[in-house]
Amino acid sequence: MSPLPSNLPSTYSSIVLRERPKAEILPSLTDGKGTFSLVENQPLPTQLKPDQVLVKVEWVSVDPAQRGWLNDARSYVPPVKIGEIMRAGGVGRVVLAPEGSKFKVGDWVNGTLGWTEFAVARAKDLEKVTITKDIEPSYYLGALGMPMQTAYWGLMDVARIKKGERVVISGAAGAVGSIACQIALLKGCEVIAIAGGKEKCEWLRNEIGVPSVVDYKDPVFATNYKKLLGKTGTDVYFDNVGGEILDLVLTRLNKNARVALCGAISAYNTPNPRGLSNYLTLISQRAKIEGFIVFDYADRYDEASRQVGEWISQGKLKIRETRRYGLTEAVNALRGLFEGANSGKMVVKIAADGPKL
Repeated sequence: MSPLPSNLPSTYSSIVLRERPKAEILPSLTDGKGTFSLVENQPLPTQLKPDQVLVKVEWVSVDPAQRGWLNDARSYVPPVKIGEIMRAGGVGRVVLAPEGSKFKVGDWVNGTLGWTEFAVARAKDLEKVTITKDIEPSYYLGALGMPMQTAYWGLMDVARIKKGERVVISGAAGAVGSIACQIALLKGCEVIAIAGGKEKCEWLRNEIGVPSVVDYKDPVFATNYKKLLGKTGTDVYFDNVGGEILDLVLTRLNKNARVALCGAISAYNTPNPRGLSNYLTLISQRAKIEGFIVFDYADRYDEASRQVGEWISQGKLKIRETRRYGLTEAVNALRGLFEGANSGKMVVKIAADGPKL
């Protein structure tokens, strides 16, 4: 076992689940009334099992799916347990590794590290990543991480987009939506983006290059959306929000349209989400609606990473992040997703910049 670098602290802090939220996440961390609790002054591990490494967490991901992981309900992953460190993707650097480990001190790694300053992880659950002047660590949580994989496979495999098709994308200014818009454009599709607020809509139009953007916060959104479609309907709908917007889009599907259900952020904080009323269009238009989980494509992640990595290096895909700083900001960052506080990927910088390892 290599010695710990001398510049590391002797203790660390983590955020753990205190109670399951019934609706919105409660932000307090220290008075025993919030959804989470801050656990401080934990001794930094000095001994590891042969298959483990100790990682100093630098950046963590904040995603709408994390809200679902707090519910004690059947899902594609087990719920976060009470008292358990909040699950989250993270990027960090190895600070302690046993002899013979495939990692060495200083390696950048990506994996499920959680909302914590330091994480003990199995080496087999981590991926070594390369950081360059063009590729920042946080990119592996967004443009080169799960949001990118979700956008890529949702469009390419679930929706099976084709050149010339009209693709509508909701939550278009978010982590998944903004990547999905760009992939669809690069594949020669006509893209209509749905986002909330003037600033986000202008960013999608002026920076990302989506010619048709509709603001769902506009009081006449439904009218504007139908006017934009004209007599031509929708071939593909990539849905990140569910609810009323999904119901609206279902009314204007083309024959053999495909709907890829990625998420439903409009319903995650609602104990009794509303159901769909316009689903009969799926019958009349012989359309398909399909939910998917990105983890099902794990054995093909490299395929998407290579393609998107090329687009990034060629300057064809633009990256935008909303950054928060400090471990305790993770809770407010997650709450902010449901208030439209992010453009692009929401990430939290956990560790302060310090001496090289």
